[in-house]
Amino acid sequence: MKSLTIFSILGLAALSASAVAGEDKIQLKHGPGSELVAAHCVMCHSLDMIQINSPFLKRGQWEATVTKMKKVMGAPINDEDTAKIVDYLTKYYGAETPPAPPAAAKN
Repeated sequence: MKSLTIFSILGLAALSASAVAGEDKIQLKHGPGSELVAAHCVMCHSLDMIQINSPFLKRGQWEATVTKMKKVMGAPINDEDTAKIVDYLTKYYGAETPPAPPAAAKN
């Protein structure tokens, strides 16, 4: 009984800590191809992987990354969608893309 109480308290603490963290859901930049990226990429990883890699990857590197996801990781992306995904990632998350302005502070 004592261990059940401890686990219950720890579980509630974990739930309340995650609710307090205030993390926002990752949102992709809106544009042609964003729906394909959202549909295909989240099958294997979170969208924050795109933002983490975006400062470093140019078009050729995005092409190599998407190709790797298809051929090595088995992502079911057809060639037409691959081109659209690479276009989107290059335009909105490529190394040459200027960073987005900071979000307005929430009151």
